[in-house]
Amino acid sequence: MENVELIVEGAELRYLPSLQDGVSWETQRKNTPGKLTFSVYRDGILKIEEGNLVRLSVDGTGVFTGYVFTRSCGKDPIVNVTAYDQMRYLKNKDTYIFKKKKASQIISKIGKDYGLHMGTIADTGFKITSRVEENTTLFDMMQSALDITTSNTRQLYVLYDLNGLLTLTNSADMQVGLVVDAETAESYTYDTSIDSETYNRIKLSYKNDKTGKRKIFTAQDAANMGKWGTLQYYEELSSKQNAKKKAKTLLSLYNRPKKNLRINGVLGDLRVRAGCYIIIHLDLGGTVLNNFMMVEKCTHQFSNNEHRMNLELSGGDFSA
Repeated sequence: MENVELIVEGAELRYLPSLQDGVSWETQRKNTPGKLTFSVYRDGILKIEEGNLVRLSVDGTGVFTGYVFTRSCGKDPIVNVTAYDQMRYLKNKDTYIFKKKKASQIISKIGKDYGLHMGTIADTGFKITSRVEENTTLFDMMQSALDITTSNTRQLYVLYDLNGLLTLTNSADMQVGLVVDAETAESYTYDTSIDSETYNRIKLSYKNDKTGKRKIFTAQDAANMGKWGTLQYYEELSSKQNAKKKAKTLLSLYNRPKKNLRINGVLGDLRVRAGCYIIIHLDLGGTVLNNFMMVEKCTHQFSNNEHRMNLELSGGDFSA
């Protein structure tokens, strides 16, 4: 079992609280701050308040840096605490106008404006012609810019807090050399579906405000339309720049069933967090999965001298 250290820093004191029932650290890939939950004994010394800085380290390596947002207690002498990393502040709403900016530039500007601690922000390359974000959460502004980048370039980027630093990384650089199989997982379930985020027809529309004329850009897979019926993605474009390429890129991204896998009780590995890829090797009742899948949600649990993970994953090609 790793050496787990949790420190709560107040205005004047630095606590190493006596934990009850372990610690849980959770990350999700999109629009969600990292979350740390733990329970501590109330005593005459302990004084945890909203806004206190919380640090979690394992074997001397920093894992989580955040701030206390919620406390709850009852009749027993236990305080339940929830802390979030700085991405919690991306729930704030604001209005921005961006012109010819890359998603990475948008993220850097917003982070600087709000005084966030910035880490390495990968250069996303693609310039977005224009974007008006009115009364929108900072999370949505950033994710919209990243989604536009992905739909035009097929490059997927992950925004996350790395132990107190806002970080943006190309998902291709987030592969972890971990293999999860039936021996390292307590239980698992999977499903495939075309009910959401599956499209076999892409329709993009651009209206020229000067002429009033509308131009349509489409891409489709007739074979899958015959199998599944028409599942259409529709979007109004503010610019026709790269519209044909965007339609083809969207089709290549979404013209497939969505595959989800949930695995509980995996042996813990601190390299694993939402947004990374791990190798899954499982025989799912005659269907064999043996390739990388993306972690959509990861919950690390440290308790009873054990470190386990619960994972939600997406993607991957299933083969008979």
